[in-house]
Amino acid sequence: MDIRPLTDTYAVTPQIVAEDIPAIAAAGFTTVICNRPDREIPEDLHAETLRAQVEAAGLSFVVNPVTGGALTMENVEAQRAAIDAAAAAGGKILAYCASGNRSSIVWALALAGRKPTDDLIAAGAQYGYQTAQFRELIDRLAQQG
Repeated sequence: MDIRPLTDTYAVTPQIVAEDIPAIAAAGFTTVICNRPDREIPEDLHAETLRAQVEAAGLSFVVNPVTGGALTMENVEAQRAAIDAAAAAGGKILAYCASGNRSSIVWALALAGRKPTDDLIAAGAQYGYQTAQFRELIDRLAQQG
């Protein structure tokens, strides 16, 4: 498992497996967000299978599948709601997808207007994520409030 922190309270990682869950809990994460659609992965990695194991470890689990090239505003709103819920509880989030890229992009869009666009882009870019291509959308969402 390769945890990549974007902030002190939000990190991304490629696909997790059941064996990663104790380390996720030990690292202080309180919420796991699955941004990977089930159709991309084998059944033993499906969201509901991992949900049971994550919740058994005492963590919250949020399913918000983001399809590459088909990110929706519903995805952005769901990510923002999960981020806000974890923040209200004083917790840390680990979001995962295939590589961490989609989890970083949907995070940047969810925080548009809350953090400077350059900071959102830089957070993902340090790991090679493609957040810069969303600059215009981040700025537009920030203006909408």
